[in-house]
Amino acid sequence: MMNLLIALIPVFPLLGFLILGLGFNRIRKKFTSVIGPGTVLLSFIGSLIVFFHLLTGGGSGFPNRIMTNLFDWISFSGFSVSFSFLIDPLSALMLLIITGVGFLIHLYSVGYMKDDPGYNRFFAYMNLFVFFMLLLVMGAGYVILFIGWEGVGLCSYLLIGFWYKNQEFNNAAKKAFIMNRIGDLGFLLGIFLLFTTFGSLNYLDIFTRAQSMHPGTIVITAITLLLFAGAVGKSAQIPLFTWLPDAMAGPTPVSALIHAATMVTAGVYMVARSNILFVLAPATLTVIAVTGLATALFAASIAIYQNDIKKILAYSTISQLGYMFLGLAMGAFTGAMFHLTTHAFFKALLFLGAGSVIHAMGGEQDIRKMGGLGNSMHKTRWVFLMGTIAIAGIPPFSGFFSKDEILSSVFVHSIPFWIIAMIGAMMTAFYMFRLYFLIFSGKFRGTMVQKQQLHESPSIMIIPLVILAILSIAGGVINLPGFTGGSARLQSFLAPVFAGSMPFLKAPVYAFDHYTEWLLAGVSVVYVGIMILVAWSRFLKKEPEIREDLVQKFFLPRLISHKYYIDEFYDTLFVRPILSLSKGFHEIIEKKIIDKLVDGIGILVIRAGNTIRYLQSGHVGFYVFMMVAGIIAILLFNLVI
Repeated sequence: MMNLLIALIPVFPLLGFLILGLGFNRIRKKFTSVIGPGTVLLSFIGSLIVFFHLLTGGGSGFPNRIMTNLFDWISFSGFSVSFSFLIDPLSALMLLIITGVGFLIHLYSVGYMKDDPGYNRFFAYMNLFVFFMLLLVMGAGYVILFIGWEGVGLCSYLLIGFWYKNQEFNNAAKKAFIMNRIGDLGFLLGIFLLFTTFGSLNYLDIFTRAQSMHPGTIVITAITLLLFAGAVGKSAQIPLFTWLPDAMAGPTPVSALIHAATMVTAGVYMVARSNILFVLAPATLTVIAVTGLATALFAASIAIYQNDIKKILAYSTISQLGYMFLGLAMGAFTGAMFHLTTHAFFKALLFLGAGSVIHAMGGEQDIRKMGGLGNSMHKTRWVFLMGTIAIAGIPPFSGFFSKDEILSSVFVHSIPFWIIAMIGAMMTAFYMFRLYFLIFSGKFRGTMVQKQQLHESPSIMIIPLVILAILSIAGGVINLPGFTGGSARLQSFLAPVFAGSMPFLKAPVYAFDHYTEWLLAGVSVVYVGIMILVAWSRFLKKEPEIREDLVQKFFLPRLISHKYYIDEFYDTLFVRPILSLSKGFHEIIEKKIIDKLVDGIGILVIRAGNTIRYLQSGHVGFYVFMMVAGIIAILLFNLVI
């Protein structure tokens, strides 16, 4: 019975896609409004049942693991791949995030997308995305994971370019697809090397054999670096991060689902799933730590000077993903997954809250043209504030506990890294409260038409926001640390998944007493509080004077406001040369060589035909002569041979 339920979890959204995809021009919106969110709700209910089954010690033989083999998929020459699902605490947690947050976003979309002509197509794509994301986290090996990995990349392309009549949105979709393929090439090579090394692509086979290997071997380092290359692309880390801000071209619920709560966390999940491989490669962990820390600081600094509400949240997502990878590099696998979970709550809330603002502003996304919206949008204001406090890391909101767990693990391993990570956390508090104050406080800076149209979102959009706000406030209870009197339940729940890696860690994740933990938490809160006061003084205490000329006057603000010119650098180094090369091949190779060669063959055939047709004279005697000549030629040929 449990195996059937597990198999049905991804089937429900797949059915939703098939129904809506095959009949999207004929199905009425009211049915789509039930089918789209309803299939994800069924998957969420199934995920809850599976989660509690594991939580209560269910499962035969392995109380924390359920293997479901659906069918044998590929089998030849000693190589076989079965279409199997592995449900353990890690995948069960991801199932709840994908289907739970996914359902709330689908429900919100019913109100947000109600007037869009592509309403049915939108929900078809969203259902397909959920299906592939479920495959990604449920697969029992790297082959099924890779299917889901590529599937969510495809759905990302479809949803980013959903409004395909706008060429800029199409370009953003292509950019996301191509940059992900760069990382995926490394990921695929890593999978090939895994099979060459271990003779299997099944998680349990690989991880069991890996435990007998020595840390630091070249092959393990190569495998993990290649796998991490895939994570860099999918989770938008340096240098493959520029696609994510452009991906905000898609509808806001897409940003919330794909680019905040689920798809971009796939890289974090993959590293956490492969934890035994990564702890055997200290050099790779160093690369991950440096990459994650640099990304966290780099993206946070860019967010300070952005004015597009969704792009601020996009750079915030990149920064928070950097913290997750930093936690993974320190061996704090539970801390990274904890922050992944709380981030799904408050970032989905912030994106959906931004969608509510954009909806009220008639599509306007520039925060310089907002202000004072709290007077007309009381509910949206309060839920957005809850998300802002959570991501800033103020206790007792969920973001405080998850970020503090990562910062504590960093402090154990490297105080300089901890200082840099703290600077990033301070930046987060500043730009998020800048965002909040410029949107909801002060005087309205938009047009009179926009001011007259301001309105609160309908209940179908507010209800998901309220639920996510509650989760953002209380979500930290799932892993309250010992120094607060909690029992770290998430850590206990996930412990069997990471047990094999613990003996290989050079230093314990936590190695200090409760007094030190309180001190570190206090320092974090104080500095974050200082940055909130700075934002309050700059953007709320007095009416903010938004002058772009001051930003452009000084070198560093100008550099950061232009996103360090990374896009321009990539455009100059890669895009333009490739386009020029393509144009050269088109004009010279294709037009002047290939086309002329093909045309020349056609002309040759025509001319040859025009010449040879004169042989068809119509005289029987000539035909008999040619037949005899042919027979003689054949006989002579046989004699010579």
